[in-house]
Amino acid sequence: MSSISNRDRQLKLSYQQKLPNQMVTALVVLDSQLTIKYVNPAAEALLVKSFNKLYDLPITTVFYNSPIKKERLEQLLTSGQEFSDSDVTIEFFDHSRITVEITASSVEFSKQPHIILEFKQIDQQKQMSIEAFQHQQWESSRDLIRGLAHEIKNPLGGLRGAAQLLSKELTQEQQEYTEMIIEQADRLTNLVDKLLGPNQLPQMAKQNIHIVLEKVFKLINFNNPKNIKFIRDYDPSIPEISFDQDKLQQAVLNIVNNAVQIIDEGCKITLKTRAASNKTINGRRVKLCVQISIIDNGPGIPKKIQDTLFYPMVSARDNGTGLGLSISQTLVQQHKGKLSCYSRPGHTEFLILLPLQEENNNEC
Repeated sequence: MSSISNRDRQLKLSYQQKLPNQMVTALVVLDSQLTIKYVNPAAEALLVKSFNKLYDLPITTVFYNSPIKKERLEQLLTSGQEFSDSDVTIEFFDHSRITVEITASSVEFSKQPHIILEFKQIDQQKQMSIEAFQHQQWESSRDLIRGLAHEIKNPLGGLRGAAQLLSKELTQEQQEYTEMIIEQADRLTNLVDKLLGPNQLPQMAKQNIHIVLEKVFKLINFNNPKNIKFIRDYDPSIPEISFDQDKLQQAVLNIVNNAVQIIDEGCKITLKTRAASNKTINGRRVKLCVQISIIDNGPGIPKKIQDTLFYPMVSARDNGTGLGLSISQTLVQQHKGKLSCYSRPGHTEFLILLPLQEENNNEC
């Protein structure tokens, strides 16, 4: 058996010293007192703190909710039996959250027992899976609603026509009944048209995205009985992109109107734009896109409907039709974009991602 040369020993030492710093997996080393003795750069990024600030801190003080019980770590030091947990939610003291997979194993350094914690963040993969499922469910429910709408619309036309013919045979007093039939048929037809959603292709033109937000701001602010404060936070460096101004205006207007109806007097709504890079839109990676945020500080959206918020006939309001956000989703989809929502009490954010024109047909 060949012996290891001095050069190979030095190379091995170099690997051992440098490789942890190159890993995308976050590594945290704890001593027997469960205090932090080492973190690699990936762990610094995950914990949003430098090694100098983390050094010698008890691991239990780093998180708002400890992802691993102290007793399990003490048992690991005693038994040496490693363990893993998947889909663990970590909450920090600013109440931000991440989802990780955790592996804990024991190791000796300088003949003293230590613990190595490996954190692998899985938020992005989890979010992509959730969004793919929700998008599939949204398309299925939309197709079902459209099919039912067509089935309802056809006999409504016949009913209205028959009422018009019958009206000619009746006296003026009796025509009151046929007029009621015609009126209700028209009302139902209007509702069915809304259920069918936009059916015309967008007329794309290259223009400034802030034109849409300014028009929505003026429309809503013109009639503002709740004295809602509007904040416009625009990024002027965003280049012109191709979009249908009327359709995109309707999408944003529906979202803002919903917020206005839900939030209390004196609350605020922020219209914000930013350039965003490396975003996933409907399963494809987009290098550069425009991000429009509509943010309010109202009561938030009930958790039970957050996953189905963009489905037709789903509404957070008792008298809501549940069509506005569904139509907005369709309009954004027509622009090859993505509409999503993140909500908690005091903060609701609707996020529209629109790829720049040159990205529309490119995946990365």
